[in-house]
Amino acid sequence: MISKEKLLIAIDFDGTIVEDAYPNVGKSQLFAFETMKRLQNDGHRLILWTYRCGRKLDDAVEFCKQNGIEFYAINNSFPNEEYDGKESRKISADLFIDDRNIGGFIGWGEIYHLLTNEAAPSLKAKKKSIFSFFKITDD
Repeated sequence: MISKEKLLIAIDFDGTIVEDAYPNVGKSQLFAFETMKRLQNDGHRLILWTYRCGRKLDDAVEFCKQNGIEFYAINNSFPNEEYDGKESRKISADLFIDDRNIGGFIGWGEIYHLLTNEAAPSLKAKKKSIFSFFKITDD
């Protein structure tokens, strides 16, 4: 686990929250929204940190809202930050989650594990036997 303190986490959109389909919104990455919800429930603040702007940014924000995530800030270090050109545009965050990391994107399951010290939720599919096709149980 990285830290028990509450973190400010900047998260990229294309290739990280969703599969990269820019300028369209791609399919959500496995465990992305579950992990972000858990991080928010644990008290961490999430920043959407993306190249997108204008309508394309609005599409990304709306997609995240539809999936239960509202960000602490969007392309800013804090809500209502105004860029006046006198300060760096670098986002101030404790962690950055991005598909462009050295070594590539490690996946939301690994991120979940690193930040919560718990195994990621499993995708256990219920095994079906030949009997399930005939509505006969094999118990």
